[in-house]
Amino acid sequence: MKILISFAALAAASIAAPMVAVAQAVPAATVAVVDLDRVTRECNACKTALTALQGQISSLQARQKALAAPLETEGKAIQAAIDALKGSPPDAALTNRVKAFQTKQQQGAQEMQTREQQIQRNQAYINQQISQRLGPIYQQVMQRRSANVLVERGTVLAAANTVDVTADVLAALNSALPSLATTAPAAPAPAKPQGR
Repeated sequence: MKILISFAALAAASIAAPMVAVAQAVPAATVAVVDLDRVTRECNACKTALTALQGQISSLQARQKALAAPLETEGKAIQAAIDALKGSPPDAALTNRVKAFQTKQQQGAQEMQTREQQIQRNQAYINQQISQRLGPIYQQVMQRRSANVLVERGTVLAAANTVDVTADVLAALNSALPSLATTAPAAPAPAKPQGR
């Protein structure tokens, strides 16, 4: 009986030993650090895209002011006409003027919302293009610098400058991404319900 138990213990030990060896086969982590804020702020195409995006935002703000000024003037004139009535009901002309004003307000708000959404889509599209190029660049830089882990500088408490690969990533991105499209493709039209 003691012999059987010894064989069982020996068999269990021989099974466990290779598992321990496999678990220890993972190589030591060789970490590299990249500052993504710096990469996206300093890449040539990124700077050009940011300038274009700022132009779109400035255009939106100018259009917003251009719409707001006449609406504000008309709103004050309508309010003065309503105040002059001293509680009497407005006539048909004033009622129509109020409706026209409200329509202009709604159209202006809709236009601003559409433009803001387009700018947000443009920003997301720019980020998407950058992300698509960065994935392969990370792998190339890691391979060239013999790293098997790449982390973002913002998530690291401290790192030696010798593990920083930001310059490598930035140079590779400038080479791989000479320009960025700054206008997102048109948003898909909402699906129409199918008739039965």
